Amino acid sequence: MNEIKNRSAYYEYFIDAKYDAGMVLLGTEVKSLREGKASFNDSFCIIHQGEVWLKSLHIAQYSHGTVNNHDPLRDRKLLLQKREIRKMEGKLKEKGYTIIPLRIFLNDKGMMKIEIGLGKGKKLYDKRESIRQKDVDREMKRYIK
Repeated sequence: MNEIKNRSAYYEYFIDAKYDAGMVLLGTEVKSLREGKASFNDSFCIIHQGEVWLKSLHIAQYSHGTVNNHDPLRDRKLLLQKREIRKMEGKLKEKGYTIIPLRIFLNDKGMMKIEIGLGKGKKLYDKRESIRQKDVDREMKRYIK
């Protein structure tokens, strides 16, 4: 597994800042993530009592797990520096900002990390512009080859 991406995040939000965070995971969750079995549908992050929590990220149960398998939709704590959390809290007080998980990846030390982004929701006309820009980029690549 290289990484699991949240493809809809860039379509739905303007991403202002990105942060890499550690995740508090159970053993069966790590094994399931290594198989690439996670879904970002409706997942988001909240800040509660100075800690960042990841909500509704679906990590499928490990296929070879026993009765000790994990709950697929449990809340997971994210590990960030206090300075980064304070910076995010300041931005969240502005209207329209939210914290979105962007991708899950293995770092060079073999640790599971998550990249989260501070994003502002796009309007419908912004989404149309994103689609138009993607089409233009695709045409440019086609002519270059």
